[in-house]
Amino acid sequence: MNWIEAVILGIVQGLTEFLPISSSGHLEIGKALLGTNPEGSLTFTVVVHGATVLSIIVVFRRDLYRLAADFLRFEWNESTRYIARLVVSMIPVVILGLLFEEEIERFFTGNLVFVGAMLLITAMLLLFSHYFRSREKKISFPRALVIGVAQALAVLPGISRSGATISTGLMLGGKREEVTRFSFLMVLLPIIGANAKDMMDPSATAFSGIDLWPLLAGFVAAFLSGLFACSWMIRIVNRGHLVYFAFYCIVIGLAAILLG
Repeated sequence: MNWIEAVILGIVQGLTEFLPISSSGHLEIGKALLGTNPEGSLTFTVVVHGATVLSIIVVFRRDLYRLAADFLRFEWNESTRYIARLVVSMIPVVILGLLFEEEIERFFTGNLVFVGAMLLITAMLLLFSHYFRSREKKISFPRALVIGVAQALAVLPGISRSGATISTGLMLGGKREEVTRFSFLMVLLPIIGANAKDMMDPSATAFSGIDLWPLLAGFVAAFLSGLFACSWMIRIVNRGHLVYFAFYCIVIGLAAILLG
């Protein structure tokens, strides 16, 4: 993978991580179309995901500062309850990552037929959530766990993490603004943990199979495009326009199946 390909894939990751169209699925399609070497592709995926985490931190810096400040008071207040719900939502994806890491990696091999099928599932989730009216229910601990299960399923390339979690939250009756905020914040620790685990694993070094400069180029591209997409996605959800992305996923999903 050269730096031009890394920039292209980084932009794809940054835009699609927050838009409900599956960043992992588009990365797999992009790698297949560009013909990039599969060696080191998982490393590149982890690095650009780290870049999008940084963009989340920048966009939600005020929320994160308030949560951290309240947490350090060591009181059981609204912020600590919110953090506890975030932790609960992370349980399914952590269990899946720890117990089935090798099985998950096997899906990241450029299988466009599988990616296309998962994109169609993403489209169905977006369509279903469009017909659920917001009942402005708070995200309770059980609802947080259900949203967490949706996030765990989104480890499959083609199932959008933001699309799955936001759609699930809306179908559970959550308020649009709150569901979007929860969806973006709940991904922070799992991705940070995955990055740390990858870099400390002696059997698979962080820079295995790919040069440093393409990694840096992809990181910067993913971060800048992620800043734009994250802010845009918040406005999209608040206006109830998620359904339009369902049609996009149907078109791209069918195209991927045909290409595969």
